[in-house]
Amino acid sequence: MGLFERVRKEWFIIGIVLVITFAKLEPSIGVKGGPLKPEITITYVAVTLIFFNSGLSLKTEELTSALMHVRLHLFVQIFTLVFFPAATWLFLQFLAFTTINKWLLIGLQTVGCMPPPVSSAVILTKAVGGNEAAAIFNSAFGSFLGIIVTPLLLLFFLGSSSSVPFSSIFSQLFMTVVVPLIIGQIVQRYSKEWLERKKLPFGTISSCVLLMIIYTTFCDTFSNPTIDLDKFSLIVVILIIFSIQLGFMLLTFLFSTGKKSGFTPADTVAIMFCATHKSLTLGIPMMKIVFAGHEHLSLISIPLLIYHPTQILLGSVLVHSIKSWMVTRQKAMKLIRDETIMTKI
Repeated sequence: MGLFERVRKEWFIIGIVLVITFAKLEPSIGVKGGPLKPEITITYVAVTLIFFNSGLSLKTEELTSALMHVRLHLFVQIFTLVFFPAATWLFLQFLAFTTINKWLLIGLQTVGCMPPPVSSAVILTKAVGGNEAAAIFNSAFGSFLGIIVTPLLLLFFLGSSSSVPFSSIFSQLFMTVVVPLIIGQIVQRYSKEWLERKKLPFGTISSCVLLMIIYTTFCDTFSNPTIDLDKFSLIVVILIIFSIQLGFMLLTFLFSTGKKSGFTPADTVAIMFCATHKSLTLGIPMMKIVFAGHEHLSLISIPLLIYHPTQILLGSVLVHSIKSWMVTRQKAMKLIRDETIMTKI
């Protein structure tokens, strides 16, 4: 793969590095009250645009067609929104005694509370040849569920560490997340043919808006002289995130391939990606609302910014291995079925 192709494929991760660097060099542009006016443009306009875009791109019929696989959906949603945050909280009780930056640890708990992503889990499930419809449903349903559940989980595990009162969080989430999503779905329904003909780059639009949100978040950090992040904490957090992902993927694999699980190999692929991936697209705007005005917001957001590229990188590396496992398992199961039929005859 040439350099241009590589850059085109990884442009978003390169973009994250560039906007953080630019925020470090010139933080005054994106700070509150600065030329970009992020307290209006980001807090309301950018977040609304991301969720309107999501509503416009999520195909309602694909979600309803996958609706019947209830056991799989229950497994994924309970794992990602109950087991994941609870296990993270338990792990962080031990890490609290170390010298790791406490805001990064709060950031790790925040990652645990996030819903599954709308895109990466689906893309990887599709690349392997797994149950794509189930991946689409769980990513979308988890995102809708996350709008309500994630703030509740954050308030439960972290307490109201934000200066924003509970009712204010939900009214802002409703206006900037729920309403744009519903409007997006309505617009999609009545202009379906036009949207299919134009093939608008929904993913790219959301990613560009997200880069703006990340930029202004870090402008606030770098303009605050009291914030200090040590390299030791950062390296340890990167290793923890990598271990969490690998460990949870193995755990979901063992759970879903058990004799009594009743899941097919294609289901297992969807479960592994959907239950362990976390959404950056939903996560950063939600954190902006829940931790509004918090001076350590960017430190809290660092683990999620690391988690996102790690899940794509790790997933991409494992695609070939998971695919060969799935194909081998499917062949073995077909052989057993055929032998059973032959025996009955």
